[in-house]
Amino acid sequence: MMRPDNQVSRREFIASTSVLLAASQLGVAQTAGNDADKLALDGGEKAVTRPAPKPKRWGEPELQQLGAAVQQNSLYYWGNAQTKLLMDRFRAVYGHKFVQPCSSGTASLHIAVAAAGIAPGDEVITSAITDIGTVIGTLFQQAVPVFADLEPQTGCLDPADVERKITPKTRAIIAVHLAGNPCRLAELKEIADKHKLILIEDCAQAWGALYRGKPISSVGDIGCFSLQDTKHISCGDGGVVTSSDEKLGPLLTKFGDKGSNRFNPKDSATRLAPNYRMSELQAAFVAAQLTRLEGIASQRAKLGNLFTEELAGIPGILTHQVRPDDRCVYWFYMLRLVPAKLRCDRATFVKAIAAEGATFTAGYIALPLYGLPMFQNHGFFAGRWPTKECGLTKMDYTKVKCPETEAILQTCMRFQVNEAMDEDYIRAVARAVRTVAKHYAA
Repeated sequence: MMRPDNQVSRREFIASTSVLLAASQLGVAQTAGNDADKLALDGGEKAVTRPAPKPKRWGEPELQQLGAAVQQNSLYYWGNAQTKLLMDRFRAVYGHKFVQPCSSGTASLHIAVAAAGIAPGDEVITSAITDIGTVIGTLFQQAVPVFADLEPQTGCLDPADVERKITPKTRAIIAVHLAGNPCRLAELKEIADKHKLILIEDCAQAWGALYRGKPISSVGDIGCFSLQDTKHISCGDGGVVTSSDEKLGPLLTKFGDKGSNRFNPKDSATRLAPNYRMSELQAAFVAAQLTRLEGIASQRAKLGNLFTEELAGIPGILTHQVRPDDRCVYWFYMLRLVPAKLRCDRATFVKAIAAEGATFTAGYIALPLYGLPMFQNHGFFAGRWPTKECGLTKMDYTKVKCPETEAILQTCMRFQVNEAMDEDYIRAVARAVRTVAKHYAA
């Protein structure tokens, strides 16, 4: 029996509707996939759906320790209970014989270069990506900061370039553990010993960091720490300078306490020195903060390392490199963009990540230190530089160039890791970076 041309059998109807249903489902899946790849900036869903957790930085331990200080008859630091407790707890972590609390991280570095005997015209090699506090002490000693170039994915001193910058006037190296990532200390110490230089570690951003399993500051001759408000542990502002060197160690107190050598009073008032003393109230707060250090450092290290794992293999991204034997404590996480592999500039990339719900900062400091007006004008002291005017140096900062240093500042982004974050939050932030990088991949 013949059927009409416009009539469809039951089998044909089921087959045709199945094909249509499958096609429609495929279309939905493709649309969903496209939506998933769409930037939040363009109306897609955010990768990070909750605010960044914030740590509770102080509380009952600090209150109790401050209460103990208030019961004292004196808040003067030398030989007093809170300063002694700070020193004891610091030594329990870092092991140094000589520990001098002081008023800031900048003060700790000034004490260090003064104790090292840095004199007018002497040269001190350091990094140009750091806070100005790293070199303020050097300049106040009328000495000359010399800037060596950096490793591309750590932001730490390149030992080979440090050695290239050594001259007969070089007296010290200041190794800056940028973002809490240890420098290549063994190589720097070898260079320092070879040329009879003092190695100073700027540990301002590196509380709790480990170099080859040992606490940071254990390789250099002097270690300098900051207790400024944003550091891992803090008392608002303050510092610690430390050493185990029998010659340098006693001088830390002398150059932080108006020239008074409390270990050898006969050696007092022989050199000009500032007053960088810390009060008992600050010391009490720091002593309490030190009980939190390991928890903060280990958590930040874990989260920063996880972030590196999650970012692995993303085109256009260079991750923060940490050597396997070291512990970086990520005062911030620094990654770099590879402009040749992206179809956007850094500002656009950061804006797109912000729309995804994650906060990144483009760059770090605006210029390498040698690019600041005071360096370019050689105008450190009322527009003048006595060291140069007296012929003690031929340094011309207008001619200083550190190519990798400048490239880092032009391409880096910072993510602020903190100890209150968890692994799920870090993974979500990594998804945000991956989404944006994939969208703008060249």
